[in-house]
Amino acid sequence: MTVPAHHSEPALRVSCIDGVATILLSRPGKMNAVSQAMWRDLVAAIEKLDADDTARVMILRGAGDNFCAGADISEFETVRRDAETARVYEASNAEAFAAIRNTRLPTVAAISGVCFGGGFGLAAACDLRISTPDALFAVPAARLGLAYPVEAMGDIVATAGAQMARYLTFTGARIDAARARECGFLLEIVPTDVLASRAQEIATMLAANAPLSIRASKASIAAALSCRASDVSHAQNLGDITFESADYAEGRLAFRDRRPARFQGR
Repeated sequence: MTVPAHHSEPALRVSCIDGVATILLSRPGKMNAVSQAMWRDLVAAIEKLDADDTARVMILRGAGDNFCAGADISEFETVRRDAETARVYEASNAEAFAAIRNTRLPTVAAISGVCFGGGFGLAAACDLRISTPDALFAVPAARLGLAYPVEAMGDIVATAGAQMARYLTFTGARIDAARARECGFLLEIVPTDVLASRAQEIATMLAANAPLSIRASKASIAAALSCRASDVSHAQNLGDITFESADYAEGRLAFRDRRPARFQGR
């Protein structure tokens, strides 16, 4: 399926094959910079995937040679021209980050080229991140006189560490893939020509495992990071559901019979 993005050509393309959903940011002429409409369309696309029982995992990537240059600054004179419109705009991109962060699906960001600003935020909201050796990372809000959304900053701290979050946001400096992996932001650095296949390989591995188990683990990790009682309770509830699930019974039978399990997500 393709989600309309209010452009002459779709700027956001969504597909789902064999349980692996892919969201493609598709504005290669603008390094896949995200328009205000695209922030909203990302939320709508992820909501549809969350409701799709066939979807097991999501890959986020950019068209062409870049992941995402961040928000489309060329729109700011119109859509972010004053305090009131800036708050509305920030709400729309914060909702996109939250949609990725909170989706039931495990998420993989496949990064090449630039991963700046809002693009960095999208990647940070994903569960796993891999990149090519030439990828560059930056959060240049301080160079624009803007504050980064609070919950999205939480993603940066959780994925890159507090000190690197300070360095990136205070300075606006760029770091390379090697340094991004060193601080824990990246899981792997892979050759450019295998980025897509490696993302697919990871996604296929995740799609084969028990969805309820992954969802419970995802919630437990989020609770461990937030330390909020509500998150702990939510994670505990999801964990309890696995004990009575058909997938748990299937996992035991598959182990006994020495065959691959066929999980149904229930």
